[in-house]
Amino acid sequence: MRAIRFHVTVPGFVVARSLGRVAEAFRFGPLGGVRLGEVRDPPSPPPGWARLEVLGCGICGSDLANLEYSASPILEPFASFPAVLGHEILARVESVGRGVRNLAPGQRVAVDPMISCRIRGVPDGDVCPSCRLGLPSTCEMAGEDGGHVFGDQPLGAGLVIGYHRDLPGGWGERILAHESQLFALDSGITNRAGVLLEPLSVGMHAALNATPGPDEDVLVIGSGPIALGTVWALRAVGFRGTIVAQTKRAAEAELALTLGATEVVSPGPTAREALVRTGARAYLPILGDEVFSGGGFPHVFDCVGSASSFAQALRFAAPRGRVVMLGCAGELRRTDLTLLWARELELRGFVGYGLEKWRGEELHTFEVTQRLLLETRAPVERLVTHVFPLEQYRHALSAAANRDRSGDVKVVLTPDEASFAAG
Repeated sequence: MRAIRFHVTVPGFVVARSLGRVAEAFRFGPLGGVRLGEVRDPPSPPPGWARLEVLGCGICGSDLANLEYSASPILEPFASFPAVLGHEILARVESVGRGVRNLAPGQRVAVDPMISCRIRGVPDGDVCPSCRLGLPSTCEMAGEDGGHVFGDQPLGAGLVIGYHRDLPGGWGERILAHESQLFALDSGITNRAGVLLEPLSVGMHAALNATPGPDEDVLVIGSGPIALGTVWALRAVGFRGTIVAQTKRAAEAELALTLGATEVVSPGPTAREALVRTGARAYLPILGDEVFSGGGFPHVFDCVGSASSFAQALRFAAPRGRVVMLGCAGELRRTDLTLLWARELELRGFVGYGLEKWRGEELHTFEVTQRLLLETRAPVERLVTHVFPLEQYRHALSAAANRDRSGDVKVVLTPDEASFAAG
């Protein structure tokens, strides 16, 4: 099958980090370690598994960071390469293995890409605490080979489909996934909304587990699907307070308002004005940027994860406020943590999704997200701004990496443009 595969190598690192500054071809081409080619088809599904035809798969900021070798190396032991990339997957069931009861060929499904102890083949008595809680995004066995055998070798180490040598991601034509990872889509969910279920669920997981109080103002920093999805998720779960969304571009500002933001500000003076309106007073140290006291936002969602966004989150948070990290922050150089302790702030991070308590039930985040999409009828499909065939993957990566130029919010790769557009 055709697929876009990435291999982490020392020469690829050198090329991407040096020549990549000169031309994108060195970051998003064969010399950097990424290429489109023929790879082995996934096998017929074993018991409990399904083989899927990919309809579409998003390009995530974490994908770009890995291709550019700018991601922190701290999670490298929990991946295995070479790997077919792509973890924001919308697919159609092609065939199912023995014992799969709730899926049938032809169904559209969203894929939870997290690889749990159960999927890894860990014996029941050795399942890690995270997986026992239904939260495989923090599976504690991700650095170990699994008990299942694929082909002639055990399932390799890895936490996520798309960063795994044995489980190809969605930047190809077909994938193999365990039934526990698959969530059938309602006919009322379009393909453009369905391909967003994974990133929307990241914001939903945070909204369900770090819900602001009714009188607590919220600042959401970021212009991408995670930030915009967080705005929607907060409203969808019932938060009715003030949400100030900080975006960079006019189109994203419009989307933020459509999805529930009370007000939209831009980085810089207008964001500062919003902070001052909370009652914050500005002071200027002998050295460095101004600092504020009083007022502030009790809840700040940093959906960027850069040094500047994190510094802003700390500066804009109210005393004893909560800073929620949803951006894939890595090594943040010259980060001043003074306000973390001087304001007694709570810092909380979220990754992925899992089992949630919702309206008296225990449901997976994907199920909650789908139900609320159907309830709210929010036009989230507008977040998908670009769709490219696999053959144009370099153009797709360029659009995703250059948002000011392309106007991208979410770029999707598809093996079949007609099939994706039809749903």
